[in-house]
Amino acid sequence: MSEREGLVVSSHGRHCVVESEGGQRRICHPRGKKSQAVVGDRVLWRAPAPGQGEEGTIEKVLPRRNLFYRQDEVRTKSFAANLDQVLVLVAAEPVFSESQLTRALIACEAAGITALIALNKSDLVEPFARAWERLWPYRHMGGEGEGAHHYRVLPLSLSQSAEVDREALLALLEGKTTLVLGPSGAGKSTLVNLLVPGASAQTGEISQALNSGRHTTTSTQLYWIDEGRHTALIDSPGFQEFGLRHLAPTDLARCMPDIAVYAGECRFYNCTHLHEPGCAVMAHVGDPRQAAISAQRHRIYGELFAELSQSRY
Repeated sequence: MSEREGLVVSSHGRHCVVESEGGQRRICHPRGKKSQAVVGDRVLWRAPAPGQGEEGTIEKVLPRRNLFYRQDEVRTKSFAANLDQVLVLVAAEPVFSESQLTRALIACEAAGITALIALNKSDLVEPFARAWERLWPYRHMGGEGEGAHHYRVLPLSLSQSAEVDREALLALLEGKTTLVLGPSGAGKSTLVNLLVPGASAQTGEISQALNSGRHTTTSTQLYWIDEGRHTALIDSPGFQEFGLRHLAPTDLARCMPDIAVYAGECRFYNCTHLHEPGCAVMAHVGDPRQAAISAQRHRIYGELFAELSQSRY
């Protein structure tokens, strides 16, 4: 059988589900390590020869526009490839970790992928107000000028105003491939099922085809939102940690837009933005409503700088 092009729409350990141009799907396994694919990859694959079973083989992963991944001391975990944007979903309750949010946003910046933030559970009035206030630096990053770098922050109530939120989300997602990231309890499954009715049924079918239910929670899955297959949503497993070991400490400043704006104005070209005299970054740190860089964001920057400095040795 000749090679044909396809799209990886699901990943379960070493097995992938590849979708052909016509929309047919087949379980495939990679031929060697070089053909290890992730969801969103375009691949060349080959159907099995007669009598060789049902599984196809992935022969080659085609060049990627980007790859979104995290890396800790032990391993690298790839989420997806060829993304247009990442939607980071957090909730008013349970209280989200600003450090984890920042890490995800830094990974987006490093990969050159647009990031959106959605804050769920706006129906919980007081917790939501507190969480919305914590997101002030992200909503107002870089000031109001032409070079301002704001993160789009979307208020959601996935359990209450579902239809309103669905329309708002669809407008942001249309024509794009979007990865949804978020900790457990943020409402990721609710969001996916709101945008893709029957999503959980699709996942179940694939698990059954692989003859195992245990892969479902640890798999990554692409869903088409429209019949024309132009708008895709990728659901990824939740995570407790988000390692950035693939970055050098000196990469951090350029990956945090509020710090990057001032990093070039420091007295010393190799300023760490932590203690040097004449540091333009430190001169702009303070109360988020008064200063360009929030003290909390700068503290997280310092923690990450120390963490990444240790990992180099």
